[in-house]
Amino acid sequence: MRIVPLLPSSCAPESWLSCEAVELGWTGELHPDWLRPAAPPVHALHLPWQPWGPALGESALAALRPALGADFLVLRARAPEGRAETAACMGVLEGLLEVARSHGAGLKLALRPGPGAAPALAALLREAQGTAVGYCWDADLGPDLAWVEDRLFCAVGAPGTDLEPLRALGYRWNLAIPARDPAGFRELAAGIAIAYPPVLFPTLLPPTPPTPDPQERP
Repeated sequence: MRIVPLLPSSCAPESWLSCEAVELGWTGELHPDWLRPAAPPVHALHLPWQPWGPALGESALAALRPALGADFLVLRARAPEGRAETAACMGVLEGLLEVARSHGAGLKLALRPGPGAAPALAALLREAQGTAVGYCWDADLGPDLAWVEDRLFCAVGAPGTDLEPLRALGYRWNLAIPARDPAGFRELAAGIAIAYPPVLFPTLLPPTPPTPDPQERP
């Protein structure tokens, strides 16, 4: 897993220029220096909790307007209740998928389900054939990842988070950790890397030639 800092979008990137990549939590404003060429790439934009409805769509559009080139737009999501909220949920997702398509093939939509929400959200998306929407892992998902494992796009952790369920899946992409200062982040990231080493795939070796049978004549 590549461990990257999760930073407020309003903070200055100056202290984080040595990072290979970052993820930004949308605060409603973006520090203009994130648009400078020297700023590290923004891998994902995370929106705050909001109910399903037009305000969530407007917040997403505001976060995407600066065109940071993010790979993922992450929505913190709970399962909708009732017809009206379900319709609002599907309307937001359909609208954002259209926006994502207009940004090219690079931008994808990921839901970060609240506690217990993953099964209902996954069922709703399967029924609506929403195969373009994926998921963002965090500790609220618990150890059972059957609902999201085939569409896991990104992940968020924190000090003390049990990452074994994520590692057991063979997940090897970004893990974002909320961070305040580079020194503290580097120390935390080093500890996580030691506790959860990367998944190793077996090396493919050439087949061993058969051992001749000593009883067999040449």
